[in-house]
Amino acid sequence: MRLTDDFKDEIRARVRMSDLVGRKIQLKRQGREFAGLSPFKKEKTPSFFVNDEKKFYHCFASGEHGDAFDWLMKMEGLSFMEAAEQLASIAGIPLPKADPEAAKKAEASKSLIEWMELAQRFFSRQLRSGAGADARHYLERRGYGPAEWETYEIGFAPDSRTALKDELIAAGAKPDELIDCGLLIAPDDGGAPYDRFRGRIMFAIRDPRERLVAFGGRAMSANARAKYLNSPETPIFHKGHNLYRYPQARKAAANPKSGARGLIVAEGYFDAIALARAGIEHAVAPLGTALGEDQMQLLWRAGGEPTLCFDGDNAGRMAANRAAERALPLLEPERTLRFVFLPEGKDPDDMLRDEGASALTEALGHSRPLASILWDIEAEKEPLDDPDRRAGFRKRLRALLYRIENPDVRAEYQREFDQKLEQIFGSTRRSGGRYVKKGAALGATAETKRLVETGPVPTRLRHLLLAAVEYPEIAENQTEMLSLLNCVQLNPLRDAILDALAEGHVEQTGGLRNHLAGQGFASALKRLDLEKQPMRAALGGETATVIQREEAWTRIASDYMEQTGYNKQRQEMRSRLAEEIENDDADTLRGLMEVHRRGKARRQTGQ
Repeated sequence: MRLTDDFKDEIRARVRMSDLVGRKIQLKRQGREFAGLSPFKKEKTPSFFVNDEKKFYHCFASGEHGDAFDWLMKMEGLSFMEAAEQLASIAGIPLPKADPEAAKKAEASKSLIEWMELAQRFFSRQLRSGAGADARHYLERRGYGPAEWETYEIGFAPDSRTALKDELIAAGAKPDELIDCGLLIAPDDGGAPYDRFRGRIMFAIRDPRERLVAFGGRAMSANARAKYLNSPETPIFHKGHNLYRYPQARKAAANPKSGARGLIVAEGYFDAIALARAGIEHAVAPLGTALGEDQMQLLWRAGGEPTLCFDGDNAGRMAANRAAERALPLLEPERTLRFVFLPEGKDPDDMLRDEGASALTEALGHSRPLASILWDIEAEKEPLDDPDRRAGFRKRLRALLYRIENPDVRAEYQREFDQKLEQIFGSTRRSGGRYVKKGAALGATAETKRLVETGPVPTRLRHLLLAAVEYPEIAENQTEMLSLLNCVQLNPLRDAILDALAEGHVEQTGGLRNHLAGQGFASALKRLDLEKQPMRAALGGETATVIQREEAWTRIASDYMEQTGYNKQRQEMRSRLAEEIENDDADTLRGLMEVHRRGKARRQTGQ
């Protein structure tokens, strides 16, 4: 089987050379490279170098030189295909099967990327044209002139259904190609395809290989259904595998003069650009959704400790909490996250305009480690002023610890939490008058550990989550209550459901279940499906109407939250949501309101 150049490039982009080589020999950073003693020839002075940016190693003592494939073939005696198989496993991507169509697909991808580049040039011209006058004035008010438009690949999509389509078809594109790369929308009624992006300031999104694979667009009209719109999933673009400005940020972080401890993750496109303009060029942003697992792996592949930067408001802190919990199973030695919160009501773009680059740089200097954030997540849930609440606090901390899969990392987090507990509450963990040695609480039998790690998920909660997938109209109408259903084992699935609803995947990708399966939840859904029959019975049986099912779901959820103490949090969440919507400071809330609107409209029409 012959691997395509695209696949080999993807492997090289995903596997960091210093990590791969560092498994065999000790490396030390020297400027933009890593140095070590030659594995090919005995020496006392390092003459072997690894360059992550250029993705190769070179040995001056022996003349050996190569990439990741060459390294495994040379050091482990593997064939090329054996090396490719091992690297694909490290990179987390499947090795392609022998397929006579593979070359055709690779060629098709190149064609799609060429149309994306032409689209970017079109958007760039439109920003400078009469049609882009309002967009230019908006950008200039925010301090973005022609130099910034060029540097950060900012353009404008005119408010026309066919402007881009006409331009690219005149250049030789086929409508199907433009639909495949997400530039056109094909109506369900079989009508003529039309431009996806209309009346929007455009941001080019490049993948780790620097290919232009997607766009993000900010609406100029306050009446637009979505303030921000991104390209859909396409043959060349997978949202969870990309970050805005990742190629540029990775290069900047590799420069020793940058002083970067790792990539900075901002919340939006303008925020990432604001950081770059302030001299912090190693900044990226997720693509309109919460930071996913694959995106976290991208951050770590760039080296150092990534720092997640959030607004200091309630929405920012909630987003930080979700990111912190999502990272736990992925933690490894020297692979962690840091967090920084900007002054409430400020984002990086605001700070750059109002206070200057120095204030923004100073704010980023006050980052906090992940362990501190996890502690606060649990400590802020309730006062710790009586023994029962403190016992609950300890229990919640243990639950977080068991989500950390790496035993060495878990032990260090346990040690830090134990020290804090002792400092604040004293050595209160005793049994039969004897002090219980630190760590004993986690040093349980294998069976106890299995029960805690997998955890007994309440039957009602399993039924509620399964119903949300089986009947998306319930989830759309009850997003607030769904967001408060809390269980360590099922929170990732719950979050994925909420993200999918906010992005409209129920309508766009053939159903919520298919989307979730594509996001890696197929096995979780398969387990939940074993209880499909009792779940349906709990919601009124096969003959229940849409309204009856939703009423039953709401009643079960309300009873569950009453017993688990979440109704109080629900009321607090309602107040925060109202405040954030009134302040118009959270794009995700607009998406949430759109989900509610669609659900209500569907019920009113009887669908």
